[in-house]
Amino acid sequence: TNTFTSKSFLRTWKESLFAFSFDIGGLFAGFIIASQLNVFNFSSWAIAVYPAILSARGVISGLFSGRLGTALHVGTVLPKFFGNTRNFYLIFESVILITLETSVAMSLLSIVFGTFFWGITFAEFCDILIVTMATMLLGLIISVLTITVAFTSFKKGLDPDIIVYPVMSTIADILITLCYVFVLNLFFLSNNAGKYMVDFLGALLVVLAFYALLKGAREKVFTRTIKESFLTIIIVAFIVNFTGTVLRGISEIIGGRKEIYTVYPALIDTVGDVGSVVGSTATTKLALGLLKPSLTAMRNHVTQISAAWFTSIIMFILFSFLSLLLQGMFTLQAFLELTVPLLITNIIAVGAITSISYAISILTFQKGLDPDNFVIPIESALADSITSTALLVALVLVS
Repeated sequence: TNTFTSKSFLRTWKESLFAFSFDIGGLFAGFIIASQLNVFNFSSWAIAVYPAILSARGVISGLFSGRLGTALHVGTVLPKFFGNTRNFYLIFESVILITLETSVAMSLLSIVFGTFFWGITFAEFCDILIVTMATMLLGLIISVLTITVAFTSFKKGLDPDIIVYPVMSTIADILITLCYVFVLNLFFLSNNAGKYMVDFLGALLVVLAFYALLKGAREKVFTRTIKESFLTIIIVAFIVNFTGTVLRGISEIIGGRKEIYTVYPALIDTVGDVGSVVGSTATTKLALGLLKPSLTAMRNHVTQISAAWFTSIIMFILFSFLSLLLQGMFTLQAFLELTVPLLITNIIAVGAITSISYAISILTFQKGLDPDNFVIPIESALADSITSTALLVALVLVS
């Protein structure tokens, strides 16, 4: 395998640029947060849970899109909604159960982080759990959109491994942010009817998850996905609560700087997208026998890595410009003051997530596990945490 070819670089760069351009939508997710800062002041956990919600939804979308991409390439899933293979429906049913598992695991670990870092009491755990479950239930519509993007891109001759997750991660961020803000408004600002609605949505997720479990419990594809993803969920639940703690630290530093809240989801989107391109293309190469399952074989993957990284730098600069424009704050000085910490964030975060994504794909493959159950879920959660930490470091350095 050639270590680097200009034709392959150009194709990956073009597809990455198309896919990453959807991350501009992440600015709208950030804009929603910046304009709804008041609702986050009702409880100390509300802002800390936000990146956990983003990450959890990203993990589930990542697992789903990774499985779909590989399955479409190897032919175990057909690019159509009706009359598809049993494998397709089992993957979808597993996503419903994983959504419940993730919500519960994330909320349980929030007790630990909340007690030590967020200043919450044990009594608030039930509030976090029900709000999280209700939000994640509404977010299941994202899985239907993921299927649509995967099938459409595959039919158009595009690579789902490059297109699906980057496109859906941004759409998911906007939709899940809207869902979270909607649920918080119901929970904090409406009367008892609003809280009853949130309770109903949380209970409905439990019902759907048990139904999915009853249907797929005896199917190997379903049980393997659930078993292998369970460890991922525990790891991710820890990571996303750490991310929430870091975001609280960032919010204390930046105060009311809305341009940073606006750009935040787009940054974590793009870093996660770089990881998904590196990881997904590696898992597909491994499945097709085009890449040796070795860490040293990373040099044979340099085309995909360099194209995705170069694209991310372009996007970070664009985010800085558009964020200031959205907030009506654009000046050359403000642009430079925001761009410098963003580029520092890029160097730290993308360098780390590239190495991690590739390493996870190789190590899980070597252990006989399905890399699609691990790579994107873990790297997307780590991307959020690493990007948040890198942004915090960059802001401290620049200030």
